[in-house]
Amino acid sequence: MENQIFELQYALDTFYFLICGALVMWMAAGFAMLEAGLVRSKNTTEILTKNVALFAIACTMYLVCGYQIMYDGGLFLSGITTVAEMDDAAIAGVLAESAEAGFDGDSVYSGASDFFFQVVFVATAMSIVSGAVAERMKLWAFLAFAVVMTGLIYPMEGSWTWNGDSVFGLFELNYSDYAGSGIVHLAGATAALAGVLILGPRKGKYAADGSVRAIPGANLPMATLGTFILWMGWFGFNGGSTLKLGGIGVANEVANVFLNTNAAAAGGLIAALIVARILFGKADLTMALNGALAGLVAITAEPADPSPMLATCIGAMGGTIVVFSIIAMDKLKIDDPVGAISVHGVVGLFGVIAVVFSDPDATLGGQLFGALVIFVWVFVTSFITWSIIKAMMGVRVSEEDEDEGMDLIDCGMEAYPEFVSSK
Repeated sequence: MENQIFELQYALDTFYFLICGALVMWMAAGFAMLEAGLVRSKNTTEILTKNVALFAIACTMYLVCGYQIMYDGGLFLSGITTVAEMDDAAIAGVLAESAEAGFDGDSVYSGASDFFFQVVFVATAMSIVSGAVAERMKLWAFLAFAVVMTGLIYPMEGSWTWNGDSVFGLFELNYSDYAGSGIVHLAGATAALAGVLILGPRKGKYAADGSVRAIPGANLPMATLGTFILWMGWFGFNGGSTLKLGGIGVANEVANVFLNTNAAAAGGLIAALIVARILFGKADLTMALNGALAGLVAITAEPADPSPMLATCIGAMGGTIVVFSIIAMDKLKIDDPVGAISVHGVVGLFGVIAVVFSDPDATLGGQLFGALVIFVWVFVTSFITWSIIKAMMGVRVSEEDEDEGMDLIDCGMEAYPEFVSSK
């Protein structure tokens, strides 16, 4: 009877894990639509190519080496253990060891379902980079960086956090991050920041007198669709991070995570819309969209413990922060066409800090130090990687190519050939 219960639990948890992984995978479509909507029409095909290609690269690199680095195991190297291959004694041992731990990198609950869920997180981190460097980076330079980011940089910091390994064998982190405000979002934004600093702003973005020239996106309906897709996918992103479903307590936790995730997104959008109205006198759609995403990023580090009202407030704080951060980035002449560094980096840091609002076991010092380790590791390794790529093949297209548009230069086709000229 005990073994039958175990097999039922195993099947339920595995199925839930896979469904949540599929939802997170759908976030790739959200990033693609959001970024395609916020760039100019002459760069649409190229940004879509980057998004589909980075997903494929992330899946392959994490299979080859990333999962091994992050969790000391991997499908490519060690195969998969299944329930069918276990005898009664083995199942009994797993029941004793994993009753409360659920899925983790070493338990029987991992295998193919764990890999699939983890790999879509890797792709999410890399997707953050693509929007920030849009409209002026060479396609193949970006894809070369994706190989290093998904195969080494992200898995290494993931091993220090979610897997609990010591940092280069020196010390362990006292750091809590439920679904990755720091581990995924801050890391992706940090890699993007390093690339943007090397790349420089788009031509004509900043005038000699310091004024900022707005470069509107070509398709706001598409950007809005992308935001809704991301909002939906985030239920898998946060909900799946419970790492299992079976049991009354865990089921209630999953429900709380879904509720708080939605509440934070709504709070972030409302706050950003109001702040934009106060600052600009208009209801700025792009700020509202980024506000929703900021709310989602803010709650990601701890979506289970807050009350729904606290989750709404955390999201609202994230939505407020992102508006001021986007303005500040322009003042610093850090050109980010989609606001990814602000949404995922600045608000990601806030999300890491916000854990202390509801988790009594988390400390402000531990959260800040963990975020600092992630930032330093990702920024330094990314900066070095971008610099090497720049020396080998260059990272930025010529001014003539930038004027022509990346669609024709990199992909040889336009996204809207019947309606818009690329020149």
